[in-house]
Order: sequence, then C-alpha cells, then structure tokens
Amino acid sequence: MAVQLDDVDRKILLAMQEDATRSLDDIAEKAGASRTPVWHRIRKLRDAGIIRQNTVLLDPDKLGLEACFFVLIRTSEHEKTWQDRFLETLKGRPEVMEAHRLAGDVDYILKVRVRNARAYDDFYQSLISQVKIFNITSLLSMEEIKSTTELPL
Repeated sequence: MAVQLDDVDRKILLAMQEDATRSLDDIAEKAGASRTPVWHRIRKLRDAGIIRQNTVLLDPDKLGLEACFFVLIRTSEHEKTWQDRFLETLKGRPEVMEAHRLAGDVDYILKVRVRNARAYDDFYQSLISQVKIFNITSLLSMEEIKSTTELPL
C-alpha cells in the first residue's frame, strides 16, 4: 500500500536521493521547511519504511568491475525447494546486483557485475553447479546509458 506524501515529504526525499550525506539544514532549505519538523518527517519516513537505508554509490569501472551482464534464466523447476535453493544461491553471490522474478517466457533476470568475461564464466560455472537451470542466456552490456537509484516522486 502506497504511503501518502505531501510536497514537503517529496522535497525531502528528492534531496536525500540526490545526496544522503546532505546536512539536515541543507535538506530543510531544499524542502522549504525548518530543521526540527524536517528531522521529524525524516524519522517518520524511516519508521514507515519509505527510507530503507543510507548508502554510498561506488563506481564499478574504477573498481575494476567493468563487465555488466544481464542473465536471463529459464527453469523447468517450479517447486518451493528449488526456488529456495536458487534464492539462497543468489543471495550468497556478491556479483548479483539485482535479481527479478518475471512473468512471461523468462523466469528470472539477473544483473551481474564482474571484472571480465572470464570472471563471468567462473560465476556461471559456479551457479549451474549449485542449481539446476534449464536455460541461461547471457547478455553483455556494451554501454550503460542510464543508471539511477532515484525514484520518480
């Protein structure tokens, strides 16, 4: 269920999405409100689960993680035990940046960040040794055109 936000809440969230290290005074200025009410609103937004965490974004290329693969997975297994094992396997793989269960012909899509094609093959070999998978299609991203963590408010 979506939480109702007013304009001040949206301004607070937009400012924090841009840079979560902003000072409370700066966020209050961006929101057009005073410091104490903004602090209370932020606390309520955290308590409501709208603000899940504060984090930093790292540059994968500068860290040598230059290869981004999108991995399409089809499975013939749809039992809970298989799914539980698959999900636990994914959670234990730091290369998996995102994982989504899909409707349609493809069951899952993963976003995987690794150093290069050899590192991806190591990931792939490990994955198929841990979980039975019917079909995997791997797509190498040639260029990241847009990437954001900011939600449209």
